[in-house]
Amino acid sequence: MRAVALLRGVNVGGVRFGMSDLAAALEQAGFSEVRTVLASGNVIVTTDVDGPRGIADAISTVIEDRFGFDVAAIVVSLPVVRLVVEEYPFPRVGDRHAYVVFADAGEALADLVDVALAVESTEERVRPGESVVYWDVPKGRTPNSPFGKRFGRWQRSGVVTTRNIATLERILAAG
Repeated sequence: MRAVALLRGVNVGGVRFGMSDLAAALEQAGFSEVRTVLASGNVIVTTDVDGPRGIADAISTVIEDRFGFDVAAIVVSLPVVRLVVEEYPFPRVGDRHAYVVFADAGEALADLVDVALAVESTEERVRPGESVVYWDVPKGRTPNSPFGKRFGRWQRSGVVTTRNIATLERILAAG
């Protein structure tokens, strides 16, 4: 399976390691065609490991064994990345973040979808998608917007992460 691992919290705070070192560690662990995209924890791999959860666990284990960090990974397929980019529902504007929220836990996604449906804000737009939540928010308001506050609670647990559309497009180009 060709898969995309979206690593949570890499190269921010104290969780720092080189993407070329990560690629080498994953290849040594049996992953092939490893490509990293940006330094923020986006990894494309080919593997025989079964299913997204199995792949995420295997990658997290490699990171902990090699670098000593407990890093959460959310794994999706390249077709899923392509679909969410194609279906992004909001205009892309330079002074706003065009985010896609990915969740590893159904409870987190269900809660964020409920919040998305209830957001009545003039500053942000939120819409549920197929296994994701689309989020458009002014730059500088991400943690303080109504949706951002609820997202932040889940983000600290490691079961959700965001990627902006530009990053997802780079992942597709590298895939």
